[in-house]
Amino acid sequence: MVAAANMVEVAALVGDTARATMLAALMSGQSLTGSELAYIAHVSRPTASEHLAKLVEARLIAVTRKRRFNYYRIASPLVAHMLESMKTVAAIEVPPRYQPRSARDDALRFARTCYDHLAGRVAVALADALVARSYIVLGDDGGEVTAAGAHFLGDFGVDLRPQRRIYCRPCLDWSERRCHVAGHVGAQICRCCLQRGWFTRVRDSRALGLTAAGREGLSDAFGVELTPPLAPSRAGGISASPLPP
Repeated sequence: MVAAANMVEVAALVGDTARATMLAALMSGQSLTGSELAYIAHVSRPTASEHLAKLVEARLIAVTRKRRFNYYRIASPLVAHMLESMKTVAAIEVPPRYQPRSARDDALRFARTCYDHLAGRVAVALADALVARSYIVLGDDGGEVTAAGAHFLGDFGVDLRPQRRIYCRPCLDWSERRCHVAGHVGAQICRCCLQRGWFTRVRDSRALGLTAAGREGLSDAFGVELTPPLAPSRAGGISASPLPP
């Protein structure tokens, strides 16, 4: 009965439109201020504070104060996994509602962050390449890095030291309906790609823009050849020009 009551409480918290919008924004993996989250959720600052206080109390998000601002983030990878699983169920199992596709939607489907790892068409292509080269093995519930994979990923800059969190697992991509790599290994691959400047973050979005260096790097390192339909701008809009080859 206690577990059922807790599930109802979590479902009610996530089920509010404003709170769900804030949680989705925090799934970018970045920490955001209350004002930023209020703007994204289209609510007033006092209303946002009430929503955020409830999410912090339920331990769905955590808060850190720096100078005059409170910065909010997803509390743990477990919470992030729950939210992404809900997104996947909503996208795959629930009858779809008609919604015209936009350039922003296409950008999200091409490349985005799934909390701390890569998702979208780019991430699925990377997972396919790693599996095809026998660098990782993905099962239904988990994954492992092979000896050859440890050498390759180590050279790439991935820290493969064991962590307290899940090491390597498949994560069903809601837009591609196939798996990308999550867990510690997936997070490290994402970190390395961002540090190399292969992707740029899009303001107020989980979308990632693939840079010219990223296109070349993905091709050289992983054998992945991808061209985004449109290039998201750092200002939050969408550029009509494709990225240079």
